[in-house]
Amino acid sequence: MRIGVTYDLRADYLAMGYGEEETAEFDSEETIAALCDALASLGYEPSRIGNVKKLAEKLVAGERWDVVFNFCEGLKGVSREAQAPALLEVYDIPYVFSDPLTLAVALDKGMAKRIVRAAGVPTPDFEVIEDPEDWRRIDLPFPLFLKPVAEGSGKGIHAKSKVNNAAELASVSRDLLEQFRQPVLVETYLPGREYTVGITGTGKDAEALGVMEVIFGEKAEAHGYGYENKEFYETRISYRLVGGEEEKAAADVALGAWRALRCRDGGRLDLRCDADGKPQFVEVNPLAGLNPTRSDLVFIAQFRNMSYRDLIGRIMAAFHRRHPELSMPKA
Repeated sequence: MRIGVTYDLRADYLAMGYGEEETAEFDSEETIAALCDALASLGYEPSRIGNVKKLAEKLVAGERWDVVFNFCEGLKGVSREAQAPALLEVYDIPYVFSDPLTLAVALDKGMAKRIVRAAGVPTPDFEVIEDPEDWRRIDLPFPLFLKPVAEGSGKGIHAKSKVNNAAELASVSRDLLEQFRQPVLVETYLPGREYTVGITGTGKDAEALGVMEVIFGEKAEAHGYGYENKEFYETRISYRLVGGEEEKAAADVALGAWRALRCRDGGRLDLRCDADGKPQFVEVNPLAGLNPTRSDLVFIAQFRNMSYRDLIGRIMAAFHRRHPELSMPKA
């Protein structure tokens, strides 16, 4: 079975002059090679496609695949993660992971939280700032936590993200609006422990792969799992698998949000606990990183004694359950 692989290679964008933080969500050659090797070992015939523009070129030229493993993040626009799967749907090519609607909604943290909240999943109170003067209408108790509404990999999250008064709210929100050119999410600050939850499967078949606690070390930037902490996690962050009632509570919240947003096949959700220790939904990543040595979803699999190949196999099994007309190849 021929499987195309869509992705954004970080080195390509760095060569075009984009910065380190701008390209934080994009993939390394190490990731693409490991993914293709895993797919080949599972019996697929991987074919590298590249980014959404490369995908468009190949489709127009008449190239086709039995299935596409899509983890193309896109570069421009708040619906950038939806671009590649939308093209694939135009050409009626099945693909791994979530559809354009889910990817567009999930990237906009405010929209995602509205849907999750309406589904009864706990999430901190929030507002969205779209204009520099919007901070004046925020009616939430301090402290608050601010971040860009549609970024990943912790971009825009740093030590100043926690604000304690109106002056800080005004200053930080204006800085984020100017830097990222998009609305700013303002949330009630959650002071408790931070979890990230790996999920595989779709709908009622979805299950938690594991719940991992993110533990901030002495060198970590305070208050959040932001870009700097993620990029330099080796000296700032440690991780541990959570069990027992803590695991169940976190998994229940994560699965509730996953199903409410109609996420598919595999991904990861971030949760944080309130002052009472109850986990709440923060955001979802339906196109989770798959770097074999530094991605959170892979760490969770490793804690479960699952190899990288087995993780990819589990994701592909979830895809094939959605597409029973496509038999899973024999390794």
